[in-house]
Amino acid sequence: MSLPAWLEQALPELLIWGTALSLGTLLAVIVIVPFVISRLPSHYFNEPKRHPLREQVGGASQWLFIVIKNLMGALLVLLGLLMLFTPGQGLLTLLAGLLLMNFPGKYRLERALVSRESVMHALNWFRERQGRPPFDPPNK
Repeated sequence: MSLPAWLEQALPELLIWGTALSLGTLLAVIVIVPFVISRLPSHYFNEPKRHPLREQVGGASQWLFIVIKNLMGALLVLLGLLMLFTPGQGLLTLLAGLLLMNFPGKYRLERALVSRESVMHALNWFRERQGRPPFDPPNK
């Protein structure tokens, strides 16, 4: 079975763009994840409800920030799903997108993920490298 002519012509360019996008998201995740992990307070996962990590700006600038953050998260989720079937860091990109977005139950999902010993160990390894105290395990 052969590919349609237009796809056959576009395939090399699509592969180049896909590779560049994959490497770009990998580098972004490598830089952003340790930065965010090191800035969270050690008791972050023990709060009964998620607390804001920054001062409330209010007004249009806060809404613009929230919209841009959620659009970036949605884009990463879509790219992560695409990379599950193509070369790239699909799961890592998908997870980064989910954690960037705001949705009901997100804090419960975060707490469920970090209650796994391997995840908590990896997070605390990042924090140790940044000279930060380890996370307190979430209360059940």
